[in-house]
Amino acid sequence: MTEARQLVTEARRIVVKVGSSSLTTAAGGLDADRVDALVDVLAKVRSGGEKEIVLVSSGAIAAGLAPLGLARRPKDLARQQAAASVGQGLLVARYTASFARYGVRVGQVLLTSDDTSRRAHYRNAYRTLDQLLAMGALPVVNENDTVATDEIRFGDNDRLAALVAHLVRADLLVLLSDVDGLYDGDPARPDTSRIPEVAGPGDIAHVTIGAAGKAGVGTGGMVTKVEAARIAAAASIPVVLTSASRAADALAGRDTGTYFHRTGRRSADRLLWLQHASTPRGALTLDDGAVRAVVERNSSLLPAGIAAVEGEFSAGDPVELRDTAGRTVARGLVNFDAKELPQLLGRSTRDLARDLGPAYEREVVHRDDLVVMNP
Repeated sequence: MTEARQLVTEARRIVVKVGSSSLTTAAGGLDADRVDALVDVLAKVRSGGEKEIVLVSSGAIAAGLAPLGLARRPKDLARQQAAASVGQGLLVARYTASFARYGVRVGQVLLTSDDTSRRAHYRNAYRTLDQLLAMGALPVVNENDTVATDEIRFGDNDRLAALVAHLVRADLLVLLSDVDGLYDGDPARPDTSRIPEVAGPGDIAHVTIGAAGKAGVGTGGMVTKVEAARIAAAASIPVVLTSASRAADALAGRDTGTYFHRTGRRSADRLLWLQHASTPRGALTLDDGAVRAVVERNSSLLPAGIAAVEGEFSAGDPVELRDTAGRTVARGLVNFDAKELPQLLGRSTRDLARDLGPAYEREVVHRDDLVVMNP
């Protein structure tokens, strides 16, 4: 066993993500045998009492297709949400019954990116998940497809899994799919090989990564899984990408799938969500001095440095901070409504406090609510 795989066996808190295609039949309904097989593996891993599992499970929309007479995943959000409404209950009921065979309690946690980019909501999400684990329950996490709008959706559960792993301070993220790891070409071709380990992005710069599969039940493909692995690894969480059928081998540290080494340090919890989960509601264009202050000196954004405002947003919403060339240099949570900002642009804090009162003597984006984007 390599040193990297040894870290897998030593992981105490593990986030496991499983995709729709690994849980459903060709017709779109839940495959009870496949669900039970996954539960068998996870229950065995946590049976010694030393390991905790958080399961991020796709499958709600897919499970709702057949009961609603839909042959494929619908493209419009309204019908997706209808399918999720039907399917989420079926999905959690199946997990509840299957884990009950081992005396394991299941707790359902549904998230939107809006829940996790706002400070109070973020803290509450962490407390809920941490308390479930402390009480011996197994959280089953999914995006809240039923109520999420286009503006507050994660878009795929691979990215959600990486962010949940960071949220719960996981020691390991396992991404389960229908393909045993990342290959240097089309896995269906005999002349391609599995990539056993990825030490950094440069290791796979030459690899053409495939998009979503043809089953028509999920949103993710290998592209989203590799991106999720990159997010987690950059936050100091190792990742194993493998097939659901080889989950037991992967969790035992055997040479299966692709292991992504940690590439960075753990960042401030909520800022990772702000960078990767939030959908900006607008944009602020900064002058050159403000760009330098934000990017190089980690300063808050003041009204004097803003040249233009785009979009309709409210105080507390995520916005992009752009330079004069239109490049996004940072994201942050804005402290003013969009309609308030035009009267503040280019004015000093002292002038604003004098003319408009002390309510305007504050930052547009505080540095604690700001994350600089990688170029």
